[in-house]
Amino acid sequence: MTLSYSAPGRINLIGEHTDYNQGFALPIALPQRTSVAFELDSSHALEVSSAISREPVRVGLDTEPGEVTGWAAYVAGVVWSLQHAGIPVPGGRMTISSDVAVGSGLSSSAALECAVLGALLTASGVALDRIEQAHIAQRAENEYVGAPTGLLDQLASLFGAPAQAMLIDFRDVTVQQVHFDPEASGVALLLVDSRARHAHVGGDYAARRASCERAAAELGVPSLREAASLQKVTDPIDARRARHVLTENRRVLDCVAALASSDFETAGALWTASHASMRDDFEITTPHLDLIAGAAVQAGALGARMTGGGFGGCVIALVPAQRADAVSDAVVAAARAAGYPEPCVTRTRAGAGAGPVTAA
Repeated sequence: MTLSYSAPGRINLIGEHTDYNQGFALPIALPQRTSVAFELDSSHALEVSSAISREPVRVGLDTEPGEVTGWAAYVAGVVWSLQHAGIPVPGGRMTISSDVAVGSGLSSSAALECAVLGALLTASGVALDRIEQAHIAQRAENEYVGAPTGLLDQLASLFGAPAQAMLIDFRDVTVQQVHFDPEASGVALLLVDSRARHAHVGGDYAARRASCERAAAELGVPSLREAASLQKVTDPIDARRARHVLTENRRVLDCVAALASSDFETAGALWTASHASMRDDFEITTPHLDLIAGAAVQAGALGARMTGGGFGGCVIALVPAQRADAVSDAVVAAARAAGYPEPCVTRTRAGAGAGPVTAA
């Protein structure tokens, strides 16, 4: 028997590095997806094949962190995390395909985790709610792969829906649907892939998380979500990191309020302010991404910001539909003039969340 399951990448409309600080974020699922075809057998391993690997990778069902590295570590991590949750994992052959760009800040890793997880749960005949699934996938990434990410990516991939964003409250771990259909209001959502790749397993992401944790500890609160003032944070860098988190939480809620009345001008301004905060306080943008965001706004975008964990990846922009081509051209021209790789600019929208692949 062969099972097919898929899960989408995501972009975060606003709310960066707020997830592990128990704050708010507002992602959407993307139309781009990672798909898994799983053929069960009676073996005690998974044989995993992917277009990005010349040879299949063997993942033992008793795998432990450190045994599998590279892209297949995300698959192995899900196997390990399921086993630790007491959920049996069958052996078999798994074939993976994807049109979610790797390293672009579109959460290709969570798309892979959630697609593999869905296939394995279906094969095992185990039903878990989506919050539980998100925690299992996060544990795979945190403890097996070694990337200290929050729950945002997994929740976005699992809860996505067409024409909907997701307001995630990470303190209570709740997901609320927020209508998001800018095209209906004559506004385009542009996704600009800078072609500058990143990797969260590196030290920059972990350093930002540690800085936030130090600030919370100095303030005597369990997370920055509970902080009312930053006056007691003595280290100036930690104070700036914490200021980003507090102001970003407010911007997320203000953006939700703006979207409720289809006020995309206000939403765009909040995106631009978010980018400035990520650039100046959290220091996770790059001159390359700053150039793209700035060029988009200068050419007529209502707002633009880097999306994702930072240090590379993509910029998103809200643009009046009649200005979409002009903004795209301006962004490409600015990047080319600065000697950067030519970015790929596409119009995108909110897509469906993870689920089984059914025959057309």
